[in-house]
Amino acid sequence: MKLLQHETTGSQKAAILMMTLGEANCALLFEQMKEEEIRKISVAMSELGIVTAETVERVCKEFSHNMGSTGSFVGDLETTERLLKNSLSDNRADAIMQEIRGPAGRTMWEKLGNVSENVLANYLKQEHPQTVAVVLKYIKVDHAAKVLGLFEEDFAVEVMERMLNTHQVSNEILQSIEKALRLEFVGNAPKNSQKDSYEVLADIFNNFDRRNEERFMAALEVRSLNDAERVKNLMFTFEDLVKLSPEGLTVLLSKASRDLLPIALKGASDGLRKSFFNTMSERARRMLEDEINNLGPVRIKDVDLAQSKFVQIAKDLLEQNEIDILDLDSSDNEFI
Repeated sequence: MKLLQHETTGSQKAAILMMTLGEANCALLFEQMKEEEIRKISVAMSELGIVTAETVERVCKEFSHNMGSTGSFVGDLETTERLLKNSLSDNRADAIMQEIRGPAGRTMWEKLGNVSENVLANYLKQEHPQTVAVVLKYIKVDHAAKVLGLFEEDFAVEVMERMLNTHQVSNEILQSIEKALRLEFVGNAPKNSQKDSYEVLADIFNNFDRRNEERFMAALEVRSLNDAERVKNLMFTFEDLVKLSPEGLTVLLSKASRDLLPIALKGASDGLRKSFFNTMSERARRMLEDEINNLGPVRIKDVDLAQSKFVQIAKDLLEQNEIDILDLDSSDNEFI
């Protein structure tokens, strides 16, 4: 995140003063302003970056000799939006924030989701694996999987290893990466959230097609069997649906497209098929078996797509506590 320069404009001074007064007082002041004034100050707030205590003190003294120094704070999009919504209607606040953010997305990382995986992969191929590891930890996992799948195997596995071994990113390094990406793709600074490296990589593997999943997992096992096992233990695959209770499978079937089930089960193990069959009536089971048998040859790509949709729905239901897993510690997962 950028550091506010010593010289400040009138709008920046007003933004600093209002943020110093706190959210409640800031809301009261916004209520007294015209929309254009609110817009100018809101834009200044969202672009302040890091404001040092020295700058705060200097600005406050310009407004009143009774105000002393305060602690430093950060002016960013989230704080600005919260202040606006405390004083304006949601529609009015949203309109101003949309103007500040621009139409391409809320953050730089979300905007990268609109960049073709080929374009992003070609750009990242020229970067150090450590830089690539940081970028892939911030973008959406399905997009990261597509980008990673376009790398040469050795480079991809090097990136994976660095993802697993990088737990904290210093502000200086992150600022440098942000600056380079901003210049290349034009966006806003990201939220500096830290994610578990193994969970991120497991999610990426969940979004690989079968060919890339098997290829990269095998390569990762050669480099570090322990890391590969940890990633596999965190992955949730279609075969893991066998761990759902019968009630959970019933809920899953009610949420998923019925047309996808025969294709998804075409590549499933006998045990998983049996789990699904056990939730059905005899008539429904026979109909499903006939559908599977009558499919004929099915492209692996189509099976993977159908299964991935079931997995994503299952993950959503698990997060919402609508279904549960019977045994998370089972170690008999196999690639199909």
